Amino acid sequence: MSIKQRRQMHLAAFCGQPGNHAVSWRHPLAATSAILSSSFYQEVARTAERGLFDLIFLADILALTESRSAARDQSLIHEVPFRIDPFSVLPIMADATERVGLAATASTSYNEPFNIARRFAALDHLSQGRIGWNVVTTASEPEARNFGAEAVLNHAQRYARAGEFVEVVRKLWDSWQDDALVADKGRGIYADRSKIRTINHKGDHFQVRGPLNIPRPPQGHPVLFQAGTSEIGRDFAAKTADAVFLAAQTREEAADASTTIRLLAERHGRSASDIRFLPGVLVFVGNTRQEAIEKQEELNRLLTPDAGYALLGELLNVDLSQFPADGPFPDLDVNTVTGIKSRYLLLKAMAERERLTLRHVTEKVASAAGHRAVVGNPSDVADQLEDWFAAGAVDGYTIMSPHMPGALADFVDLVVPELQRRGLFRTRYEGRTLRDHLGLRKPNPVGDDPRYLEGAISR
Repeated sequence: MSIKQRRQMHLAAFCGQPGNHAVSWRHPLAATSAILSSSFYQEVARTAERGLFDLIFLADILALTESRSAARDQSLIHEVPFRIDPFSVLPIMADATERVGLAATASTSYNEPFNIARRFAALDHLSQGRIGWNVVTTASEPEARNFGAEAVLNHAQRYARAGEFVEVVRKLWDSWQDDALVADKGRGIYADRSKIRTINHKGDHFQVRGPLNIPRPPQGHPVLFQAGTSEIGRDFAAKTADAVFLAAQTREEAADASTTIRLLAERHGRSASDIRFLPGVLVFVGNTRQEAIEKQEELNRLLTPDAGYALLGELLNVDLSQFPADGPFPDLDVNTVTGIKSRYLLLKAMAERERLTLRHVTEKVASAAGHRAVVGNPSDVADQLEDWFAAGAVDGYTIMSPHMPGALADFVDLVVPELQRRGLFRTRYEGRTLRDHLGLRKPNPVGDDPRYLEGAISR
């Protein structure tokens, strides 16, 4: 098989602010004060594009993060407690680049389908088809309180709302046919009204007439990402996702998640090959193995004793201060975990497999939020990335950087050439859209189903 015919990795760059370690902001090379400046996001975008990444991913939270540990001094904040609104910086990143994809988180719990459909459609037009949406349901109490709710919806309710939310967004994206925009100056015709239709959606959670007040996105639908790997999260991903972000500590865990979701996708009438799996990996790379180890140790020395507790409490929405630090990782009823259930189960399995105390788990969480850490020289890192990929457990990775933007540049300069040398990664962009990069087809309009679109809009 020639190199050109070989299956190749997909790479996403996680734009952590200013890194993906709990204390990234303390690293001497981290652009800590720059995360509120446009130049930071432009540099990250250009670096990822120089490395031929499929996309850059920005997460989001809708509240100032709060520690759930009663033992912490609540008068001080020890971690970066916010993320900048992705809709503010995606246009800046798009303007600084030409090819790299751009994906952002938006919650289905505290938005409305029309707003989200319109924003992502506009960004897809402005970027010429490079946009993706990470669909999240939002599980934290501080975020709920910012939107008038005393408590978060339960797990099943969040996903029921999310499923209908995505359905409505897709209908809105398809409320314009691809050729509805005419822009014929000679004939004085801007759009063909007969090709713009209402959706008249009436469901359990939403009533939306439509149509969207912007033409169908260049990609048809911006790429949909999903990160939930609980039982209900996997089913939701199987129904809706084009790509899945996931956390896995072992190749077997990654393979189990991807295999299960592919099987579920087939039960929902989709092709198993329609979904890409991109687990998060925190990479420490140096010119030598020892240099990479020293980079990891340098950052870990900056950890405060309870930084892991703060991050773990945020992920799980559980106060862990009631459990002894040097005792076993707590065996909780998963239904009492109102945060990310799949992350709790992953960490519990890791603790049992490696015989880790709660303190050990919190230290690992502070390092990579439950994701796998890879440490070594370029060949070492490439070996470890190739292992899961060659086994078919994953389609690529979401690369998490210990500090930004410097560690991302290290990956681009050191690891990407090694992956290219092995024929595992592209040497140039072949297409222009994010769907092109990921090898995903442009979806047919859901409007082809007459249940969705009930007639041309009237004057």
